[in-house]
Amino acid sequence: MPPTPSLGTPVPPAQPSIWGIAARITRTQYWLFAGLGLLSPLLVWAWLSASGLIDPIFLPGPVQVFTRLLSWLVEDDLWGDTLISMYRVMAGFALSAVLALPLGLLIGAFKPVEAVLEPLTDFIRYMPAVAFIPLVMLWLGIGESAKISIIFIGTFFQMVLMVAENVRLVPSAQIEAAQTMGATRGEIIKLVLLQSAKPAILDTLRLTMGWAWTYLVVAELVAANSGLGYSILKAQRFLKTDTIFGGIILIGLIGLLMDQAFRWLHRRSFPWLHARG
Repeated sequence: MPPTPSLGTPVPPAQPSIWGIAARITRTQYWLFAGLGLLSPLLVWAWLSASGLIDPIFLPGPVQVFTRLLSWLVEDDLWGDTLISMYRVMAGFALSAVLALPLGLLIGAFKPVEAVLEPLTDFIRYMPAVAFIPLVMLWLGIGESAKISIIFIGTFFQMVLMVAENVRLVPSAQIEAAQTMGATRGEIIKLVLLQSAKPAILDTLRLTMGWAWTYLVVAELVAANSGLGYSILKAQRFLKTDTIFGGIILIGLIGLLMDQAFRWLHRRSFPWLHARG
């Protein structure tokens, strides 16, 4: 039986468990768990394709998909398809951000603006972006502007409402303190609302960037002859499932890299929010 410590003996604190609610883990532990989460589906996929339970026409193996990606890179201009898709996504996303950030800021700051614009924005955001394709083709033709517009439509209205909510969540005590010190409305918007909402707004941009990539295939329905989404749609017609899997995985990898870039930017811009307790 272990000896009982005397009253004067300090008891060392128990080491916190990584499974505790809201517990923190080291970067090494994080990447170990992340690797487990990424590799597990890959291993299940490899086992299913090797077992012969599913026809390779419907589920090609990882090796077959990787081989197709290599041939796509060497023979079929994978770089060109990737770059044009990235351009369309980034252009549509940038256009959304340039317009949505000030508009969301005004909606979050002023109730009359909220009353005028938020119900309309809520109404339009439920309309599927794919339903706008005939109108976009009629108004803008079949060039790059049409494809960028579809991505813009898919992200802009959601971004406006999320930015407005980010601004509304700024504590009213900060606004009242600024008013007490004689700050003007413009100064309150610039120095209080915008500064306080910046971390949340950056997270909103990260989330809507993911949505922009999900609209890529829809955008490349508009008479495209290049791009990852176009290649996936073309492969569907000829049952080239290895190309479909390769294109989907490549879009996912690009999206993951962009997501990590946003996370890195968030840590660098707002280090106090990521300080370890």
